[in-house]
Amino acid sequence: MSTFQLTIDGKVCSANQGETILTVATRNGIEIPTLCYHPSVAIYGACGICLVEADGNPKLLRACATEAREGMVVNTKSRRAEQGRKLALELLLSDHRGDCRPPCVEACPAHTDCQGYVGLIANGEYKEALKVLKEIVPLPASIGRVCPHPCESACRRKLVEQPLAIAQLKTFIADLDLADENPFLAEKAPSSGKRVAVIGGGPAGLTVSHYLARYGHDVEIFEAMPKAGGMLRYGIPQYRLPKEVLDQEIALIEAMGVRIHCDTRIGKDILFEDLEKQYDAVYIGIGAWKSAPMRCKGEESQGVLGGIDFLIDVAQRKPVAMGRRVAVVGGGNTAMDACRTAMRLGAEKVYVLYRRTRAEMPAEEIEIVEAMEEGVEFKFLVAPTEVLSKDGKVTGIKLQKMELGEADASGRRRPVPIEGAIETLELDTVIAAIGQKVVTDGIPVALTDWNTIAADEHTFLTDRKGVFAGGDSINDGPGIAISAIAHARQGADIIDSYLKGDMVPYSKPYIVTRQDLTEEDFLDRAKIPRAIMAHLSPEERKRNFKEVNFGFTEEQAKEEASRCLECGCADYFQCKLIHYGQQYHVDPQRFSAEPRRRKSVAVNDYIEYCAEKCILCGQCVRVCEEVAGKGVLGLVHRGFETLVNTEFCKTLELTECLSCGRCVDLCPTGALMETWVGKKRVPLKENNIYPSVFPKCADR
Repeated sequence: MSTFQLTIDGKVCSANQGETILTVATRNGIEIPTLCYHPSVAIYGACGICLVEADGNPKLLRACATEAREGMVVNTKSRRAEQGRKLALELLLSDHRGDCRPPCVEACPAHTDCQGYVGLIANGEYKEALKVLKEIVPLPASIGRVCPHPCESACRRKLVEQPLAIAQLKTFIADLDLADENPFLAEKAPSSGKRVAVIGGGPAGLTVSHYLARYGHDVEIFEAMPKAGGMLRYGIPQYRLPKEVLDQEIALIEAMGVRIHCDTRIGKDILFEDLEKQYDAVYIGIGAWKSAPMRCKGEESQGVLGGIDFLIDVAQRKPVAMGRRVAVVGGGNTAMDACRTAMRLGAEKVYVLYRRTRAEMPAEEIEIVEAMEEGVEFKFLVAPTEVLSKDGKVTGIKLQKMELGEADASGRRRPVPIEGAIETLELDTVIAAIGQKVVTDGIPVALTDWNTIAADEHTFLTDRKGVFAGGDSINDGPGIAISAIAHARQGADIIDSYLKGDMVPYSKPYIVTRQDLTEEDFLDRAKIPRAIMAHLSPEERKRNFKEVNFGFTEEQAKEEASRCLECGCADYFQCKLIHYGQQYHVDPQRFSAEPRRRKSVAVNDYIEYCAEKCILCGQCVRVCEEVAGKGVLGLVHRGFETLVNTEFCKTLELTECLSCGRCVDLCPTGALMETWVGKKRVPLKENNIYPSVFPKCADR
């Protein structure tokens, strides 16, 4: 066999007569993307993403179908070739429908793999579930208790009856781990010799420290408060998050080698500039610790407290003089924490004052319900105009009655004053829980117009070299704890790359998500009630700080986890189409069209086929004919209506199918997959005849 040489990406390669550019490149360690090529089947050239450029040739060449020639100079990474690949990928993805990741994962700010750990819980694989969870969240027992779980709001199970109890399942596996004699500790990389200073020991600071320690860096946290935990410790009441749980999780972070210096305030106990000199990188995660003012007359009176200030004092067991009648202004979770805490401290009458209706309240529904059960009175469509006082002490509050007008920038209807409609309440204390502000004393970084830290959205870098920031203190300001954890998780990877000399910004990966599903798509699903967690009764809980919820039993957790619809593609982590789509930063919306609904998803005991994910690469057809020697599968219909099917749309038991599974093995997109039964893969078995998994001819 004659051999010759050619050049690919500047590397001189030897080739045999008849070999393709792709074959030669692969043998020489040069990657050329492809979706339709496999060495076991004949060349097809269907996908069009193996494009390369060759000197002297005006056209881009398909590397899988173009024979190498002596002296050829090939460039696999030219701008033109990469643009051609991107175009081919965008065309393929424009008609590829499915869920790369389930809506719960996408709704979570940290993109926690909810479906992954929920499925493992259903299988009783609790340690594995905990490992999946801790890839993103180092404080799962704490976050599971306090997160307002946007994942559940997005859960498609609500199209059947009720969303999955994702947050409570997170708490279940995390609590199991904490109760274990050997709780999970991730493996650490060898020491890098790099040092990182973290300012703030809240959710963001603890998270970034945990992952940087995993990556082998020496991390120290500088915390201004007596103990680490941030708002998880000082802003969340004990009845929602027992601090013993938080202490256990922080201890595990310390066990990773993170050192925490409490009662250490930047600018007072240690200078910011000294941290910059002594450490290779600095991360700022100081949170938002100042209550926002109500901006109404009389709020300087004695007896007007900030919501966060009030909760911090209670957490530190400082005396709080409330009196008998308390009003909390606000409608978020901090307001709910404040009003329920006031009840537990002995207030005889507690009001929540909110300027919109209950439907617009941002607080979790369960928090509103439990506050009402405990005796808190809610007054909606009222806004404080003046805090009344005598001798400088609060005696009441004057309220303007409101009605809802047109929607504002938030999408909620704007409250509009009703002329002349005024109400007065007699009070001893007013707690303002309408927002939080950032205090950056001692930290000389550039700020936004809102006095938050200005940090790059993709790198979290501030205006100072090697100084990063995340969590509630940056850009748009305070959010929920899982958002701070998301910033810190992404920031840890960026800082790690920075310390290694090549900073890689964060870029949200492209995925395909279905938006068109309705209740009708799930009419075949049995209605299974959501598990109800045992909890203290209102009378038992409203005068003490015992944890309200008891947690799931193992049986409850497994049954609840089994309700998962498994929306996300089980082949996501192996899917070559989405891998290349993310690599080439695709924008399939350039070719968007009216989506086609193809009734072609069918499931049996061994295999499932989804024509909506199929890109017609032909590998399943070719491997069936050329390797299995049966030719059971083929492409039917023409043009846009083309589908993979059997001859005359026969059921598989009427064909010569060997049940070998080769078609599944070669599918690059998850259009053909092994079936999940009872949350576990059913392995393909020799000589088991599949019933039909392909659409009838009418279902196109």
